[in-house]
Amino acid sequence: MKQLGSMRILIGILLALLLIAPVHANPAIEHWETDNGLKVYFMPAPALPMLDLRVVFRAGSARDGDAPGLARLTNGLLNTGAGDWDADTIAERFESVGAQFGSDALRDMAHLSLRTLTEADWLETALDTFTTVLGDPRFPERDLERGRRQTLVALDAEAQRPGSVAQRSFFEAVFGDHPYANVPLGTEAGVRAITREQVVGFHREFYVARNGVLVLVGGIDRAQAEAIAGRIAAALPEGSAAAPLPEVPPLTESRTIHVPFPSAQAHVLIGQPGMRRGDEDYFPLFVGNHVLGGGGFTSRLFEEVRGRRGLAYSVYSYFMPMEADGPFIMGVQTQVAQADEARQVMQEILAEYREKGPSSTELRASRLNITGGFPLRIASNSAMMDNLAMMGFYGLPLDYLDRFNERVESVNERTIRDAFQRRLDPERMVTVIVGGEG
Repeated sequence: MKQLGSMRILIGILLALLLIAPVHANPAIEHWETDNGLKVYFMPAPALPMLDLRVVFRAGSARDGDAPGLARLTNGLLNTGAGDWDADTIAERFESVGAQFGSDALRDMAHLSLRTLTEADWLETALDTFTTVLGDPRFPERDLERGRRQTLVALDAEAQRPGSVAQRSFFEAVFGDHPYANVPLGTEAGVRAITREQVVGFHREFYVARNGVLVLVGGIDRAQAEAIAGRIAAALPEGSAAAPLPEVPPLTESRTIHVPFPSAQAHVLIGQPGMRRGDEDYFPLFVGNHVLGGGGFTSRLFEEVRGRRGLAYSVYSYFMPMEADGPFIMGVQTQVAQADEARQVMQEILAEYREKGPSSTELRASRLNITGGFPLRIASNSAMMDNLAMMGFYGLPLDYLDRFNERVESVNERTIRDAFQRRLDPERMVTVIVGGEG
């Protein structure tokens, strides 16, 4: 027990160092594909004896079909029983070597991640446990029922949060019959109806090599990375890549939805389909939104809605690029009595910005802020893993990070104005207001 305690202290120190240890300023990203089709992205980071890895699949809630909540429930059950081990044994095996396991399912993707020390015996135990969880889950019925109950509790908690209610209502209104309308948690009726056969079938269809991307970042060399990648690939059937998601239809008119909610604050979301990952307009929209509402205290929305008029506790805007067109969202939290005024001001700001674009002063400040903050995007192994997973999943070029600041600097007032006029139409937006009596 004393030896285990000492090991935990050592691991804690290494984990803390990992959070602050910088990765290479110009990361050398290596990419290959295993024999059964698993795409691999590897970046050596030898500063510490630690490895971060993530396996990402096209297995998010957009693949739920007629079983809302299936992707999230399947993902959450992976470590409840695998091979000959139950949930407690799996947790103990990871804990015994200081490894950290994580998993989640979003709209586009589902993933499993592992952080482990690279000392041979500890790495072996961590990888053995991880590959078994990944490739040989049991999905016992008792754990499925427990997962259903936990999801129903989470759905009930979500229904008590006005921000979550607004998000659900917004996605349903903007995306309609498109799979992006599916909320990852699902619905009460959908979760109650999910069967073990559906969970097993979902895992069999989507957790396969040709539908996955593996990211490795840490203190290993290429030979070790290839061995680990081969081992993880061997735990997966070859399978097939998931079919592309359907195109997101554009909105044809404006629509306002007021959801009664017993709260002193109103949550307001305004938006429409925006863009996908890899979109040619990504950088003009990204930089332009930094001026509009993504730049915090210096953004136009903040200065006008909160600074000058005092209408909001928080106000913001962002694009959420996804496999298909993800949403553009403007959001505000304000007093219920001020919700309509805040909404109107935000729409006026967007209309003017779309027409005229940013000033040269605003653009210069935003470009400087974005490029100056870029090193933080790759400042740790976990941050680099996030970036590589995004690049691999969405098929972005290997020089995406190398050229990021260059692409930001290439944006000008005209390209921003043109992109906003192409992609956003203030006359065809959904507005959701949650709060008040309706």
